[in-house]
Amino acid sequence: MESVDGRSLGREALYERRRSIVRMSRRGLSKAEISRQLGVSYSSVCTTIWCYEREGAKSLAPKQRGRRAGVGRRLSDEQSARIRRLICEKRPEQMKMDFALWSRPAVMELIERECGMVLSVRAVGDYLARWGFTPQKPIKRAYKQSASAVKAWMEATYPAIAKRAKAEDAEIHWGDETAVVNTDVRGRGYAPKGQTPVAMAVGGTREKLSMISTVTNQGKARWMIIDGAFNSDRLIEFFEALVKDASRKIFLILDNLGVHHSKPVKAWLAEHVEQMEVFYLPSYSPELNPDERLNAGLKHALGSRVALRTKAKLKQATENHMAQLVQRPETIRAYFQDPKVKYAA
Repeated sequence: MESVDGRSLGREALYERRRSIVRMSRRGLSKAEISRQLGVSYSSVCTTIWCYEREGAKSLAPKQRGRRAGVGRRLSDEQSARIRRLICEKRPEQMKMDFALWSRPAVMELIERECGMVLSVRAVGDYLARWGFTPQKPIKRAYKQSASAVKAWMEATYPAIAKRAKAEDAEIHWGDETAVVNTDVRGRGYAPKGQTPVAMAVGGTREKLSMISTVTNQGKARWMIIDGAFNSDRLIEFFEALVKDASRKIFLILDNLGVHHSKPVKAWLAEHVEQMEVFYLPSYSPELNPDERLNAGLKHALGSRVALRTKAKLKQATENHMAQLVQRPETIRAYFQDPKVKYAA
């Protein structure tokens, strides 16, 4: 019988052909005889039988053909303009991304987050070249913090928030998001003079999680770990948990990350104004947020231990650290003794 290419068969026909191969093999026919009778290549018969013996009946079901949803598509002109604008106007850390500069992997992650599209590193490089972007050594430059905005926050804006919170019996929470990775080695290690200690890097896959948290000057901490992109839905999910857990109204202070100002978030806040209000720190002023101390403590704790090779272990270590922190309100209150945030104590 003439051999039939499996790629020309529909999913049902391919499934039935594989079942026939297995049935004939179990009846004792040789692979060569099965190949001859069914008109299937010898290698296909061998592969089908090998997969069945290893994985069972589930191996017979044909896999979805073609690209995964979102893979290999082209950016529209509007999407291209948006990505170019973000690269020009923002740095990766302002987008809560774990990159210092806009490298190709960073832009690839940005496109996936903003456009829901998975491109290869090579395709991202082609887009960057088409847009006229070239790899360059960065100039180290100070953040463009507005001294007048910080002064207004310290002398007028925050005192007014605190006064309202007291009058309305609201609780002030300071919130922030951070990325947690398994390649972040921190701290110092002792070694004989002249012999620099060596930290072993994680081989294989680089794992990453996100976490959003809040702290209060009374020693409370609330947190949520996110496996995947941090977006409006995840932020609203955290808001809902925060409100559900609270016994009084919450005044939440955040930075100016874009998702904090998104339409879905604004709509949710408008519907829950009796339960929560959000206020925003001056731009480029992370040092004014006590929750940054929580993030620093978490990263130091994870970075000073043996590298966590899997996402499950990374998540478990993060959960353990946060669970222990919640039991130590004195540590959280101590964040507010830092000179830069003592105004919020």
